[in-house]
Amino acid sequence: MAKKSAVERDLKRRRMAKKYAARRAKLKAIAADQDLSQEERFKAALALAKLPRNASETRIRNRCVLTGRPRGYYRKLRLSRIALRELASQGQIPGMVKSSW
Repeated sequence: MAKKSAVERDLKRRRMAKKYAARRAKLKAIAADQDLSQEERFKAALALAKLPRNASETRIRNRCVLTGRPRGYYRKLRLSRIALRELASQGQIPGMVKSSW
């Protein structure tokens, strides 16, 4: 089980990224637009830099929804490999059977 603080930190980052997503996209589009003057683009870049760092989507870490484990993560199921194996062995995941020979 991951530390509760790490899981909460990641949830906070997800909420913040969602909150600032539209504003960040707008500022990034302005900063990248070659048709605008250099001053306008620079102002947009400064405004983008003033936004909270945790509002960036790149700071979000994929974590298992059951254990909070950050590594061995399956995106499709949002589970870590260990939690996936446990649930598969118990028959909790439809259509998945743990192989044994």
